[in-house]
Amino acid sequence: MACISGSSTSIATWSMSSLESALASVPIHKTATPSLHFSSMGSLSSSSSSSQRSRLRLRVSTTLCKPSSASLQSFVGLAPSSNSLLSLFSQDSTSFEHSFATIDNGGRFFAMRHGRKVPKLNRPPDQRRALLRGLTTQLLKHGRIKTTRARASAMRKYVDKMITLAKDGSLHKRRQALGFIYEKQIVHALFAEVPERYGDRNGGYTRIIRTLPRRGDNAPMAYIELV
Repeated sequence: MACISGSSTSIATWSMSSLESALASVPIHKTATPSLHFSSMGSLSSSSSSSQRSRLRLRVSTTLCKPSSASLQSFVGLAPSSNSLLSLFSQDSTSFEHSFATIDNGGRFFAMRHGRKVPKLNRPPDQRRALLRGLTTQLLKHGRIKTTRARASAMRKYVDKMITLAKDGSLHKRRQALGFIYEKQIVHALFAEVPERYGDRNGGYTRIIRTLPRRGDNAPMAYIELV
């Protein structure tokens, strides 16, 4: 660094000690870099198991100074702990799942509903339930009806549910059937005839037979009947 004093020019060389003394007001924190080392295979005793011989233990030996309140904290994102490096290489952790928040509801959380398709039948939930109740009532009353294939496939499980309730025959099951089927006489006739008709049959109480499309909108039609 050149220092000009009057007519003479002198060149002075600054040392590291002079720079540290000039910047004494700025606190400098020295952080040791983490060193990774593997335990050797020969240090294992002969009495240890084969799994312990084949496994290499990854350890992190580091000495980190405690940052002052004036220094900025590092952003760790979704990691719950303050030091993401130590949490990733700790001995208790086996994967990256421990670094992210999980929902403890007895199962895993998935954003998309794969494989849980519900037949909407182009209706809101209340109208869809009323439609399925009416179709179930008419099928149990007449034994065979003609409707679209989508409605026939959607009402199948409700018809099987009503027949299963009738096979039980208890008062609680009868009240459940009365809450779903619109006509009370059909419920009493169902509970009287089902034990003899479907006593030895476990499921599969309906049959769907495809037929010609409907005139006008060409909707696929089908017959659904009791077996």
